[in-house]
Amino acid sequence: MTSLHPTNAQRSEGAAAAPLAIELVGINKHFGPVHANRDIHLAIKRGTVHGIVGENGAGKSTLMSILYGFYTADSGEIRVNGTPATIADSRHALALGIGMVHQHFMLVDNFSVLENVVLGAEDSAFLAPTLSKARTQLKALARDYGLEVDPDAIIENLSVGQQQRVEILKALYRGAETLILDEPTGVLTPDEADHLFRILGKLREEGKTIILITHKLREIMAITDEVSVMRQGAMVRTLTTKETSPGELAELMVGRRVLLRVEKGPANPGKVLLDVQDLVVTDDFKVPRVKGVSFQVRAGEIVGIAGVAGNGQSELLESIAGMRDQLLGTIRLNGEVLSLEGDDGAARARAAGLAHVPEDRLRMGLVTTFSEWENSILGYQHTYGSGPGLDIAKARATAEDYIKKFDIRPPNLDLKTANFSGGNQQKIVLAREMERNPDVLIVGQPTRGVDIGAIEFIHNQIIKMRDAGKAILLVSVELDEIRSLADRILVIFDGHIVGEADPATADETELGLLMTGSHASSGKETN
Repeated sequence: MTSLHPTNAQRSEGAAAAPLAIELVGINKHFGPVHANRDIHLAIKRGTVHGIVGENGAGKSTLMSILYGFYTADSGEIRVNGTPATIADSRHALALGIGMVHQHFMLVDNFSVLENVVLGAEDSAFLAPTLSKARTQLKALARDYGLEVDPDAIIENLSVGQQQRVEILKALYRGAETLILDEPTGVLTPDEADHLFRILGKLREEGKTIILITHKLREIMAITDEVSVMRQGAMVRTLTTKETSPGELAELMVGRRVLLRVEKGPANPGKVLLDVQDLVVTDDFKVPRVKGVSFQVRAGEIVGIAGVAGNGQSELLESIAGMRDQLLGTIRLNGEVLSLEGDDGAARARAAGLAHVPEDRLRMGLVTTFSEWENSILGYQHTYGSGPGLDIAKARATAEDYIKKFDIRPPNLDLKTANFSGGNQQKIVLAREMERNPDVLIVGQPTRGVDIGAIEFIHNQIIKMRDAGKAILLVSVELDEIRSLADRILVIFDGHIVGEADPATADETELGLLMTGSHASSGKETN
């Protein structure tokens, strides 16, 4: 492979002459004994949206990290606009017109949008001229592609969707002609995801090439021109999107037929296990986010809470789980009032029979520097002894059992949790909480960032718990997931429960209006 550092003009000329923006030829990559990419051949047409799908751990992100210069392939060739190229790091990738928007954003929280965009791309030691030029270019980019964001806003004050726009602006400001997006909608609301796809459509119209890594087949069908399927590190097939179907893609990804719907019988609700009355919860700034909420969840049923992110769901779950103090109200578990205040509130909730799968597995569900077996007992470690008396053999046996039951890959007890894919990290958390036989399970975003095969497995586990007589409270920004799993749907808006719906007859438009407050009642609560 030869080095290539073209100017923007040379890059444009090359792109005009080459029908392919990117070619990967015979790419191989090993991490120790793991063969992450196996003789990958991939051709991406210029001016198209090309999807790459596969299960967690299939090698998608590794392949794109090679293209962006984070990793170096053991063998194979990269061609950009028909010319062989060596990509030693991300600066080389950017010089070749390749930008990447990562699943976890690479932004400095206390810098402004403008400062983040120019960081590392300053023209000289004098920052003022660079900022002035960047401000002008950002206005043009925002106008051309619908990437509106205040250049003087501080990153930590922006929504997740706005932060993602900043990442795209960073890449475009640096001259990206090919843009890689890794699971771009995993943390977006439905409205933000729709806006993102409108942006991608405009980028395609302007001749940009988009590589989209996602596990959401609906998004693949909606936005891509072609889609490539990876499985176990190998490229299985590339198809024209309009000539395939979600079912075919799912089967290619997993290697077997996958049910794209949830199969469950009718619920048989029993006694009330979780009773929440007049709950008021504030956020970290003491602003009320849950405003007098009341509801019940019975044994043998799944109650889903639907709503646009940021309407109090997170604070509600954290309060019930004992992770956030309640300002007012009562929470009863199995008829007994739960006292959850203080630093040990979560431990008291677990002791009372409540298990919690948090919305953000990395921030609240795992210690990523710990090994798999350590995370498998996290929060329950006292049941294995303490200090020098910790029964490590028993803890490791428990983790090994979870690995088998939940098909956690790779099956390595000692691997740091940071080195597992997102879907397998989620399985570690789910196994730990579900296998404790709780009376009540509260689950936030159960399949966020999880591939199609793991989604099917997770949904089946939740249904099994319901059928075993457990009470399950489910929060998800995926309306299809709520409608498929829940036996009753409660809609939350601005901290209030504004409606209840039967999933069997729920109208998506009506639910959407409730979720945005368009049909909100006067704050009437429901059981």
